[in-house]
Amino acid sequence: MPGIHDLWLFVLAGLLLNITPGPDMALVIGRSLRDGTRAGAVAALGIGAGAFVHIGAAALGLSVILSTSALAFTIVKWVGAAYLVIVGLSLLLSRPATGDRAVALAPARLGTVFLQGFLTNVLNPKVALFFLAFLPQFIDPQAPDKALAFVVLGLIFNVTGTAWNLCVAWAAGLMSRMQGFSTVRTWLDRALGALFLGLGVRLALSERL
Repeated sequence: MPGIHDLWLFVLAGLLLNITPGPDMALVIGRSLRDGTRAGAVAALGIGAGAFVHIGAAALGLSVILSTSALAFTIVKWVGAAYLVIVGLSLLLSRPATGDRAVALAPARLGTVFLQGFLTNVLNPKVALFFLAFLPQFIDPQAPDKALAFVVLGLIFNVTGTAWNLCVAWAAGLMSRMQGFSTVRTWLDRALGALFLGLGVRLALSERL
């Protein structure tokens, strides 16, 4: 597409970034382990929907506000950090059920799972700043329509990221059906809870790019 250069390098770098563990992947794994592949896939689709918000914001230049306004960045950062901490605490403080049923978050409706994935992505200001910092490196300064180039690159990155998260959901769902898995599910919930807490704290302490 005119205005975009080194597309192959962008796709390769995007794939490497997509497979890097973070809040999105942790949520997909957690939902798949607790509620099955379908729930993990819905969480992945919710995350993908959240990425569209960042793509649109970057294309319209709204992400510049986050990179230039300390107050705006701080507000979004603390809201996102609080959300991650709440999810982490809900996992850590949950009580295992009796019998073979051991759940951390009660099995949620798919609409709730989708919204959780959406919010996990949207409330992370680092994602917005990532789009603003990463995508322009592959856009020609003389491109006639930079906003369209932003959208195209953002869509490519989102498609590859969603595909990866769907694969993660499938793999974690298979693991959840392994014989004897229910005996270790509670400990996995605790580990995921600690991970979400750590990610929330790291986000709260983070500085702008």
